[in-house]
Amino acid sequence: MLADRIEEKWIDVFVTLFGMCGIKPGEDVVILSETQSRQLNVQLAELALLRLKARAFHLVMPTPPLPVKLPIRSTGASFALQKNMVAVGALARAGAVVDLTVEGLMHAPETPEILKGGARIINISNEHPDALERLLPDEALKQKTQSARRLMKAAREMRITSDAGTDMTADLDGAATVGIHGFTDRPGTLAHFPGGIALAFPKAGAVNGRLVLDAGDINLTFKRYIESRVVLDIEGDYVTAIEGRGTDAELTRRYIAAWGDREAYATSHVGFGLNKTARYEALAMYDQRDFNGTEVRAYAGNFLFSTGANEFAGRYTLGHFDIPVGRCTIALDGTVVVEDGELTGEFA
Repeated sequence: MLADRIEEKWIDVFVTLFGMCGIKPGEDVVILSETQSRQLNVQLAELALLRLKARAFHLVMPTPPLPVKLPIRSTGASFALQKNMVAVGALARAGAVVDLTVEGLMHAPETPEILKGGARIINISNEHPDALERLLPDEALKQKTQSARRLMKAAREMRITSDAGTDMTADLDGAATVGIHGFTDRPGTLAHFPGGIALAFPKAGAVNGRLVLDAGDINLTFKRYIESRVVLDIEGDYVTAIEGRGTDAELTRRYIAAWGDREAYATSHVGFGLNKTARYEALAMYDQRDFNGTEVRAYAGNFLFSTGANEFAGRYTLGHFDIPVGRCTIALDGTVVVEDGELTGEFA
């Protein structure tokens, strides 16, 4: 367990991040949190903004009751705002929103309205600042993620294969693509920190094939390295079969079925990690309460597959898996960008 106390070096981390996001003296900045937020990060955000002479203030939402009788982890779809339009209006009128909700606003239903108002949202993942200290982004990471986003946007197909047996394709025609480098200074945009990921959210019916999760791959909903083989058959975006024996397959089948929601079986996004500072082994280094897993989503060369909400395909659900898969080969219209888990070409 790491000590939850303010360290000056962590204030410096937040100051640097907010400087990258263009926060200026006198700018109105909302620190959005909820009663279950990590208070250490809330305090660090306040101190950093005050050091920058921003006009910072807090908007604290009571963490609402769970909408289902299931544990919810790492969805990126905070339900803290509860469609409170007074709160949403205040956020939309700010220059910037520092998002410290537990799950984050990436897929929250209120987020489009906040961005439409011109605010930029800086989501700080629910990590201990010990991890954030190591993962400050830079311009080089921005250039890499944006280049990967442009490649995916121009491509018609992503194909993912592996020696373990993965062979799946995603039709990228018309897919929404994002390059997440960890900061934003543009009004009406959202970034999450840490970053270093390029993602595509395919249109409905675009993902098909077989994804094989082998020992050493990661299910971040369970915060667990996979120890026994799990095979996902995917047809028209939806996982149609979950094969395998052992704890990992059983956890996957039980949790996804417990939602009673077909959309929990659907594909959310596909992409790959580009951050060479992010550590694959980080999950082994932290207590679970100190670790949200954004670092492991971004480690260089992983294929990041996600089930659950894909607003670009008109699908919404809190049932969600983020699964970084290692040792895959990823090709965009035949051009290999990851080979056997290693970045290639300009990304190497």
